[in-house]
Amino acid sequence: MTIRHISAAVFAAAGLSATMPVAAQADELVLYCSVQEEWCRAMSEAFQRETGINVLMTRRSSGETYAQIAAEREQPRGDVWWGGTGDPHLQAAQEGLTAEYRSPMLDQMQDWSVRQAETSGYRTVGIYAGGLGFGYNSDLVTENPPACWADLLDPRFEDDVQVANPNSSGTSYTMLATMVQLMGEDEAFQYLAQLHNNISQYTQSGSAPIRAAATGETAIGIVFMHDAVAQTVQGAPIVAVAPCEGTGYEVGSMSIIEGGPNPEAARAFYDWALTPAAQEIGATANSFQIPSNINSATPEAAPRLEEITLIDYDFALYGSSEERTRLLQRWDAEIGSLPQ
Repeated sequence: MTIRHISAAVFAAAGLSATMPVAAQADELVLYCSVQEEWCRAMSEAFQRETGINVLMTRRSSGETYAQIAAEREQPRGDVWWGGTGDPHLQAAQEGLTAEYRSPMLDQMQDWSVRQAETSGYRTVGIYAGGLGFGYNSDLVTENPPACWADLLDPRFEDDVQVANPNSSGTSYTMLATMVQLMGEDEAFQYLAQLHNNISQYTQSGSAPIRAAATGETAIGIVFMHDAVAQTVQGAPIVAVAPCEGTGYEVGSMSIIEGGPNPEAARAFYDWALTPAAQEIGATANSFQIPSNINSATPEAAPRLEEITLIDYDFALYGSSEERTRLLQRWDAEIGSLPQ
């Protein structure tokens, strides 16, 4: 079998041996990506430049990617699932859709990244973190801006709030699980039913609501705060809000797909994606999450977790197949079925 060697610069950044081989089978990598298109593309292009491995990238939301991997269980087509909220990655791990892999990079990871790996039996790992919140358009909301989850129920925001559908969006599922943990389950569903009166659209993508707010299509988008900051940095009149009652957060994750066609390339990408150089690509694509490598530079504009009132989010429970399926079914029955 012919051997290809990844560039010394990549492995020097990773603290790995520059002679680590990648088999010729690794000439191709099928990447399922669940962050915004610009970051997906930047990561794919950088890895391809560094290694010579051809990357075939597909971008879908985390909920859509989980569904695709589950549908392809008997004949996996993807190699790596990179990005997106950690809950569906944990569900995929529990269901045996992803492979166990302990990267030599683990000793450089933040505690929350390592906990994600341990919780999954090392079938996923945390690659970034970010707090849940919302953003509002300051040109449209000029008085008494919302500061709390409760404020989003104000009748003045009727048909002027957007959030994604939790079946397709990890962002929105994080919101659903956050409300359950913050308020209690029945109270959370009562809140979501009231909030429904102000929802103009349940989008497919988790970041779509804040893009709509940036263009004035809606006043408020419920998103991860770094997605709101990205719009602000690009000049939109968006103000990011960390809700006063407290909020959940995501550990964006990465997983190798069990039985994927290019396992050597998958492991090479996995290790590379945990290096500081690879993680710092996010900021160049207007992505402002907290990177998981302790040696990675955190973007200056990134919302700091220590400045947000965070709940003690139970990733193991709300990332489990049983709980995630049950909550989504209840959302469909009680919220998704409501008339708009």
